[in-house]
Order: sequence, then C-alpha cells, then structure tokens
Amino acid sequence: MKYNFDEIITRKGTDCVKYDGVQELWGRDDLLPMWVADMDFRTPDFIINTIRQQLEQGILGYTLPCQRWYDSIIEWVDKRHGLKVQQEEIGFVPGIVRGIAFALNCFTKPGDKVMVQPPVYHPFFLVAEHNQREVVYNELYVYDGQVHIDFDRFEEAIKGCKLFILCNPHNPGGRVWKLEELQRVADVCKRNGTLVVSDEIHADLTMPGYKHHSFSSVSEAAQENSITFMAPSKAFNMPGISSSYSLIFNAELRNKFNDYMEASELSMGNMFAYSACAAAYTYGEDWLDQMLAYVQDNINFTETYLKDNIPSISMLKPQASYLVFLDCRQLGLTQEELVNLFVDKAHLALNDGTMFGKPGEGFMRLNVGCPRSVLQQALQQLKQAVG
Repeated sequence: MKYNFDEIITRKGTDCVKYDGVQELWGRDDLLPMWVADMDFRTPDFIINTIRQQLEQGILGYTLPCQRWYDSIIEWVDKRHGLKVQQEEIGFVPGIVRGIAFALNCFTKPGDKVMVQPPVYHPFFLVAEHNQREVVYNELYVYDGQVHIDFDRFEEAIKGCKLFILCNPHNPGGRVWKLEELQRVADVCKRNGTLVVSDEIHADLTMPGYKHHSFSSVSEAAQENSITFMAPSKAFNMPGISSSYSLIFNAELRNKFNDYMEASELSMGNMFAYSACAAAYTYGEDWLDQMLAYVQDNINFTETYLKDNIPSISMLKPQASYLVFLDCRQLGLTQEELVNLFVDKAHLALNDGTMFGKPGEGFMRLNVGCPRSVLQQALQQLKQAVG
C-alpha cells in the first residue's frame, strides 16, 4: 500500500498541543507551528482500526497486558534493533518521561546527583530538579555538524552521580550514537556505580544508513547496569496514547523497579495502550519505512533550501527523528533577538534552543514531520524574515 504523507489534516480546534497550544504559549494564533514533537501525518489505519474494533465491542473496561503485546515487542526489537528480550524483562510504563521520574524515585533519593548532557530533551533535567535531585550538566559539543561527547569531561562529571539519563538517539541533535561510544559510556558508568537510564523513544526513527544500538545490547556492563525505555508513540504518531515500556535485563534492578511500580499501581495501562502498540509493531513496518523515506526527503529538502536561500543558517542533519536543530549562530543575534526573528518576522512557532540547556543558545528546533508543502511554506517565511 502507498501511503499519502502529503495529505493536509486540520488539527486546529481539536485541543492538540501543537496547534491549539500556540495561543497559550506565544499569546497569538498567527504562527505556523513547527515545534511539538508529533507529526502531522495521519496515524496509520491499522492502529485506528484496532482501536475502532475495541470501541465497537461496547465496553471500555479494565484491560490486561495481552500476550500479543508482549510478542509484538519481542519480535519488533529483535527484527529492527537486534535486541533479544524475554517476556519477563518487559514492563508497561505510562509514558517515558514518567518512567524516568519513576526510575529517579526508585533508584535515587533527594539530593543525589543525576547527570544529563545538554543540549538535551528538557524534561530530563526538569524532572530531576522537580524531584529535588542535584543535576550535573555534562555538555555535548558540536563538531562537523553533529553533537559529540567529550569523554574526558564525561569521566570527570560522572563521579558521584547515582544516575545518568542517556538520550539514545539524541534529541534535539538527531545523533545516532556509535557502538564504541555507548560501550565507553557503559564502562565509565559501571566503574563509577552510576545507573544508566536510556531513553530510546526515537530508536524507530533511525534513518536509512544508520544503525541504532540499544544501550543494553552494547556490552555486558551496559546490560547489567541500565534501564531502557522504548515506545511506538513517536514512530507511529500516537503520543496521545501512553504506550511505553521498560526493558530491564538485570533481575535485581527489574524486581526493584517492578515493586516500585506495583506499589503505586503504576504498572497497568489503559485498554488502548496494549492493542495500539501491538498493531503498530505487527502491521507497521511498511508504513514506517515509507514515512522514514518521506521524512528523509524533508530533511534533505531543508538542508538544500538553507544552503541555497539562507546560508547564514545551517543544521545538524539528523541521523534519527524528524527534529532538526537549526544552527543560527552566524546571524549574530542574541537569543531573544533570534526568537523574535522566528516569531515576529517569520511567524513560526519553533522550540527555542535554550530550552534544551545553555549549549542550545543560537539554535532553534524545527519539526519536519509534516507535508512537504507545509515545510516549504515555513522555510519561505524564514527566508523572507532573514532577508
């Protein structure tokens, strides 16, 4: 089946964050939203049909984590990522950010040090701060159009940290970490007694030509000292259904986390969480491959357009995901002036780079998970604003 990613779907007025949240955040509704990390593509029919069948049954009752949920995860992560998982190593989590918060409260206590690597998905440090943990910032650096880890600084910063939140693949940089990089992270963290929590929500958005390495698979040290969180939500455009899961291979860690989840009645999903995930992983490979090809073309279109029309703005070309970190430092603007350029002149709603931490200064995050016509309009508006 050939899927249509050029279709324009009206989302405004549906209470969606991406469109209806613009007024609340920017105080105006004349901005083209290119910010929130969901896509403007129709959620696949095999997921919608699965939910529709449940609705037609007529009762919205309590639902068990069905066998096909477990089986679909086991088969999917093996086929797509070469990750071998047993059923008992899988646990339901009602959202990955929530999962990170649960891990923080399960394995650390207030005042403990937790390390993150800015620029990075902002809930990493916000959740840690809000739970009274001391956040240690190990900054990434940009080289040759990609973010990189300074391992000398990493080894120094990790000392005394109880937990490290890894973004794998990286958001907002779109970096797919190399095997040897993750192995080194695993060795350093194991040596320092630092538990690794790996957020792999963008794993299924890895672009052709790159290989995602699930952290727990890179070495024995990684497998015995980590918790991995995954979800179909980003890849299949269903973030409104909390359908995440944990993969924990160390039995001691797994039992402790499971006990924590069950003690607060957090380990049971809603009736759509299991079936939607199973449908995505059972029937979604062809849709996903077509979507990734379309997004890759959008990424390439953005790169070419910037070079040809706005050379003062470049981009960190994502190796995974539909999120593009725009490098606007050559414009020579303060961050406030940069944000005003995008909002007041270009009439675009993007993520301010500094929301991902201080190293995001001079950057803006652009969501290209949209029809090509929308992306082209946004880039044309930006070109006119830059002049």
